[in-house]
Amino acid sequence: MNARVEDRMQITDLITGWLYRDLGDWDRLRGLFHLDGTIEVTWFEGNFGDFVDGSMAMGASDLRTKHLIGTPVVTFNGSKAIVETNAVIVAENSRLELGGVAHNRFYDMAEQRDGVWKLLRRQSVYDFGSFTFPLGVVDIDRAVAAKYPREYAALGYLLEKSGFPVKRVFATRGSQLEREMKEHAADWLAA
Repeated sequence: MNARVEDRMQITDLITGWLYRDLGDWDRLRGLFHLDGTIEVTWFEGNFGDFVDGSMAMGASDLRTKHLIGTPVVTFNGSKAIVETNAVIVAENSRLELGGVAHNRFYDMAEQRDGVWKLLRRQSVYDFGSFTFPLGVVDIDRAVAAKYPREYAALGYLLEKSGFPVKRVFATRGSQLEREMKEHAADWLAA
């Protein structure tokens, strides 16, 4: 098999392995990242191992999430790759009887070490989102929702109300933050 095809398959397995988070398979989730890997998403920024610990706490809360993952687009340079993947985050807080959907793109930097590809850095770009009402319409605090960019206002609201606050602004489609993220990754890939 062509080496690049094998590399692409390994990276695709990493991306679709996000299912482990939804299933609570924490050990397999940890295996997706290098030990020095980092992640920056709405509710967490830092070392990936700490993210898994936080995800365990989230899994024990009223907030549930599910990720629908698309097919990744991979750009290689030697033992490095940039991976961009469409995803849909579906969230629901049973206590609040409120849910939300966020369409995002995971923007990953992957690296092959000792012949094995793993993720080095994951960031997210939020494209658009909305609230869902599983048991009928409930009131939301519009002032809280308005604190977040529209693209992830519903997700930010659910996270905050569930005890997982969003502490800064994240990249949205076409934003300066998205451009800076991609420029940084392109520099890393070329180095």
